[in-house]
Amino acid sequence: MKKLFFALAVITCATVSTASAQKLLRFGIKGGANLGKIDGTGYDESFKLGYHLGGFAQINLVKGFGIQPELVFSTSKAEVKNTAEFEADNEFQNLKDNKPNLNYLSIPVLANIDLGSPRFKLQVGPQFSILTSKKKSVFEEGKEAFKSGDFSAVGGLWLQLPIINISARYIIGLSNVSDVSASNAVNPDTWKNQAIQLGVGVTL
Repeated sequence: MKKLFFALAVITCATVSTASAQKLLRFGIKGGANLGKIDGTGYDESFKLGYHLGGFAQINLVKGFGIQPELVFSTSKAEVKNTAEFEADNEFQNLKDNKPNLNYLSIPVLANIDLGSPRFKLQVGPQFSILTSKKKSVFEEGKEAFKSGDFSAVGGLWLQLPIINISARYIIGLSNVSDVSASNAVNPDTWKNQAIQLGVGVTL
């Protein structure tokens, strides 16, 4: 999946060059709420409030269809509810922080599809995220519990007003972000990120 994502990134870069020459490229910034959670055994299933900030480019390819690559920084906080999942092994007997903060730098590449109006768009596409910081006290002796990369699917809506844009999207993690090996857990499970992003921005 990573190879597919990077192939899409290369195609997008080439498309950006073509679109720039044809005056079909717009840029902007956006930010807002990031409601995130980790879907997996041992974690609270409710969404926790964070934020996201980023920039985007809109590349209009044909009437009613375009591509929107973005670069987004987001914060998320998970909450451990069942510490027994981590305490079965001596390596995990002392859980020092049951609310790990996870900060991601994400690169979504979304298709923009007009829904009856050029101002109202459906957005769908892949997203690759890199974990930029983690609390290494999540487990005893700073055990790193989360992988550094996450591949996701994104779906949402975009409303383009004059200058101002409003967006809402749901992000479903496709990768297992757990870096806890099966030998270190009594009941190994997958952990997947999920998030709801509500944003407001400016389109230049």
